[in-house]
Amino acid sequence: MKLENNLGTDAIRPLVLRIAIPSMLAQFVSVLYSIVDRIYISNIPLVGETALAGVGVCGPVVTLIGAFASLIGVGGAPLMSIRMGAGKTEEARRILSNSFLMLCVCSVALMAVGFPLRQPMLMAFGASDATYGYANTYFTVYLCGTVFNLLALGLNQFIICQGYARKGMISVMLGAALNIVLDPVFIFLFDMGVAGAAVATVLSQLVSCLYVLRFLFGKSVPIAITFGGYDGRLMLRILAVGMTPFLIIGVDNIMIISMNAILQSYGGAELGDRLVTCATIAQSFMLVVTMPLGGISAGTGTILAYNYGARRRDRILKAQAFIAGLCVAYVTALFLLGGGAIFSATPWFFWFGVGLGIMTLTFWSLARFFLRAGLGEYSTAFLRVVLLRWGGRLLLLTGLLYLALIVCKAPVTAILGGLTAGAATALITFAVASRNARR
Repeated sequence: MKLENNLGTDAIRPLVLRIAIPSMLAQFVSVLYSIVDRIYISNIPLVGETALAGVGVCGPVVTLIGAFASLIGVGGAPLMSIRMGAGKTEEARRILSNSFLMLCVCSVALMAVGFPLRQPMLMAFGASDATYGYANTYFTVYLCGTVFNLLALGLNQFIICQGYARKGMISVMLGAALNIVLDPVFIFLFDMGVAGAAVATVLSQLVSCLYVLRFLFGKSVPIAITFGGYDGRLMLRILAVGMTPFLIIGVDNIMIISMNAILQSYGGAELGDRLVTCATIAQSFMLVVTMPLGGISAGTGTILAYNYGARRRDRILKAQAFIAGLCVAYVTALFLLGGGAIFSATPWFFWFGVGLGIMTLTFWSLARFFLRAGLGEYSTAFLRVVLLRWGGRLLLLTGLLYLALIVCKAPVTAILGGLTAGAATALITFAVASRNARR
């Protein structure tokens, strides 16, 4: 099979976009699993609100289970990319085989722990007497599909790290599309309610899992899943690399779990379930915002890892700069869109995004200029390129600020906050990349 992307030779900017966009879309679409479930569940006659509260209690627990896929997938994929970049194919294959075994064992362990503990766990995490039945039904069915979920999510990273970003995106979109179709069938047509939503999700994850396994067990993929070569030290290394994203996801969801429990306790019998329902809706929006950004970083990390293994520092620095700029652009767009949506109520967020965008446009090109090489290499072109470029952007900055502050009467604090955030992001990225370049 022809490679979709060559991580070692393709031009950096197009390569980052070809990897980042499918990964971002895949993460965005994966959010649809929970959002679609919640939309249909909320429309169940008579019990929609209560059922949604029950499923909302399960939401962070389900995401926490999925974090184990990141622990192994995001832990193993960069190590595999490094070995591939260094031309160590056999070591890369061993990493994949060990990661596959770890995902299988972890799935079984989570089910073994989850089934006997689900009742006290769900009650402690915010379920009430009224919502526990729905939460327990959804969680019990979902646990049965843990192996499909972890294998689909975890092994998808090993597809992307070999340059097949579109294949990784297809695996996720296939499951999401099937979930959208099956949800109303099982919930309403078969009259299964909350259980139907969980069954639809598990079946969708099964299809995604089969797609991923078929691809990684195939003969056309450069590094396929094999058996044997298991190494405890290598497994610990995979866990060590994946621990950071695991803890980030874990802490976020523990905070949500704590919030649900507090809301239930604060609201009591009258308002507790309603407050949890409202929090569930807000959490869905939060996932739409944050998950695509995680897709950008997780997907493009393979480019950095591959070129690290190939000792191509120049490509690493260029990729770092462009990836960071892409993340800043995404955050800026979110501020602008979110701020625009609530402009009449809270214009501050909108103008913060404007300030962030202005500084990103003004400052980023200069930061990226220095990322490519040391200043000494540009001594002859410094006045001609750097100062003139900087001066031109300062004029543009002045004009945009005049329009924002004088003509549009934007809040000064919002503009300054956005400018500061944009400049800090560019400077920090420059400093980190420069330090890495000196190593």
